[in-house]
Amino acid sequence: MSEALVDLIVIGAGPAGISAALEASARGLAVVLLDEQASPGGQIYRNVAQSDARSREVLGADYVAGLELVEALLASDVRYQPTAAVWQVTEERRVHFLQDGKAHVLRGRQLLIATGAMERPMPIPGWTLPGVMTAGAGQILLKNAAMVPQGPVVLAGCGPLLYLLAVQYLRAGIRIEALVDTSGRHEAFRHLGRLREALAGWRDLLKGLSLLATLKRAGVKHYYAAENLRIEGGRRAETLYFDSEGQSHKVWASLILLHQGVVPNTQVTQSLRVRHDWNDPQLCWVAQRDSWGETSLAGIFVAGDGGAIGGANVARTQGRLAALRIAHQLQKIDEIQLHKLALPWRRLLRQQGAARPLIDALYRPQKRNRIPDDETIVCRCEEVSAGAIRSYVDLGCQGPNQTKAFGRCGMGPCQGRQCGLSVTEIIAQQRQVPQASVGYYRIRPPLKPITLAQLASEREFDLSVTSTLERSLT
Repeated sequence: MSEALVDLIVIGAGPAGISAALEASARGLAVVLLDEQASPGGQIYRNVAQSDARSREVLGADYVAGLELVEALLASDVRYQPTAAVWQVTEERRVHFLQDGKAHVLRGRQLLIATGAMERPMPIPGWTLPGVMTAGAGQILLKNAAMVPQGPVVLAGCGPLLYLLAVQYLRAGIRIEALVDTSGRHEAFRHLGRLREALAGWRDLLKGLSLLATLKRAGVKHYYAAENLRIEGGRRAETLYFDSEGQSHKVWASLILLHQGVVPNTQVTQSLRVRHDWNDPQLCWVAQRDSWGETSLAGIFVAGDGGAIGGANVARTQGRLAALRIAHQLQKIDEIQLHKLALPWRRLLRQQGAARPLIDALYRPQKRNRIPDDETIVCRCEEVSAGAIRSYVDLGCQGPNQTKAFGRCGMGPCQGRQCGLSVTEIIAQQRQVPQASVGYYRIRPPLKPITLAQLASEREFDLSVTSTLERSLT
């Protein structure tokens, strides 16, 4: 059987992936877009095409803005493949994925990874109790199934998503017991030097101020500069304890949502051994990229929050730029056309990213919420505590990958996604060295679970077969 080959494979149907696929298709490339979800949009536009008027009202204008992008994808010539779980990617740009229980492999002349962001772990005492979730998980339930909490809710941590979800819950009629903010009340005054540059992105700043004003008008209790957070309860979480501005507090709630920002999902790029750097402003690993998004592996690109956190608008623009470069490399446009077409997108990108350094500084997670005390569980899958990891270092453990041998840390179902950054920072602190010298887990396939039967039956993806989605549309 001849090898299934297309011009471009895009992994991830979020803002970056869709924008790149549309741009590449418009330049005459044959594009296959693989996505694990059942409908396009990524996390930010999740389920937008199926949402009703009430859901769109609750989720807001930024969410609805994705509808036009999703509709453009579904009307395009892009070969969109939903429910496709990528479990291996090779340097030769072969993508192995599961769809409808069957294993397929497809090779691209070029590859764009647009896997977006995931939430940074917030390992505080009690975070493993039932009744504790991440803010992102709460938003997924809201977008996917219009599911909302039944009892009072506490949101704790830092970052714009915390404010956004609080406002969305208010619109849905949910009672918010408290917003426990680990950032300071007057944090902006510490970063006035960044304000002038950030004003070019004034729309993003205005959105944040608008969210805070909405919460204040609604009378939501907003605690600032919270520290020493811990959750207690019997069979489930019941109380959040914390200190704020010199006073101790406890808040009762049936649901506690934690959040301290998002970080790039680097599982695919790490598995490819793409070169990565430690990004100190965002406290995470990022793949090395040139100005077009191409990584240290020729023909493999990264766009959007999977490369560095920038938000949905930045992701859309980066997707366009990467697609133009790919079209040039595949000789669909010449050098003059490339730079002419890219110029307005580059100007827009500078404006869209202007506020990011200020946002990163304002909502930098506290060290104690990233690097917990000894008793706190860090690896939830294997129930490994921070103290155990420190003991491994004392015995000679040099990096995250060695923790697997010492105590199975990072070997559970999530394959280190939930603990990887925490483990890096704990080891770096214990060794008293920079995070960059500690490294990250050595990610290996399968990136997602696959059975031996599925593996044995893997076949080249048949590009001549009409997809389930295409059949339903016709």
